[in-house]
Amino acid sequence: MTDERPALLRVVEVMDRLRSPGGCPWDADQTHSSLAPYLIEEAYETLEAIETADLIGLREELGDLLLQVLFHARLAEEADEPVRFSIEEVAADLEAKLTRRHPHVFADVQVSGAEEVSANWDQIKQSEKRRASVTDGIAMGQPALALAAKLVSRTAKSGRAVDPPSGDGFGERLFALVAEAVQAGIDPELALRDTARSYRDQVRRQEGL
Repeated sequence: MTDERPALLRVVEVMDRLRSPGGCPWDADQTHSSLAPYLIEEAYETLEAIETADLIGLREELGDLLLQVLFHARLAEEADEPVRFSIEEVAADLEAKLTRRHPHVFADVQVSGAEEVSANWDQIKQSEKRRASVTDGIAMGQPALALAAKLVSRTAKSGRAVDPPSGDGFGERLFALVAEAVQAGIDPELALRDTARSYRDQVRRQEGL
């Protein structure tokens, strides 16, 4: 008999089975820390599918990302209180956040366009997080170009005029280029990835591949 229940519900149960006694030994051994490299890897594979317009690949990679979400949530269900949570709570938190940060859709706030939506999002987020610095919440472990761009962008959005670090070192010169790209509305991380991909293709052509 065909299981007519939603696929999301079925895959949650599959994850439960894998972690349960008598399930998969490899899955049973995993922790949040041991899974972290896979989360990063799957995120990059998803990005590559987007960059190459591979929609078939994107479907698969999104599934792999969903697996990471399900896996981490399943591990969290096994934790002690008060840090325990489930995939249902993750989804409920997301639903509440999306509703709260879209008052122009779910409340009576009026907006003129996407820019005002983005500004409202940042303002609501700042109010929720109660952060002391505009740099709070920026993931310092992300790739250096993306990190520099995020720092520049977040600082500019706050209305602060902070000059990039001065000097003739490679770091200072790269940071200045990142700031220039951000001011021009260009994502330096994606721009360099595009150029690197073109260079890769040029190498392969010279190799006769």
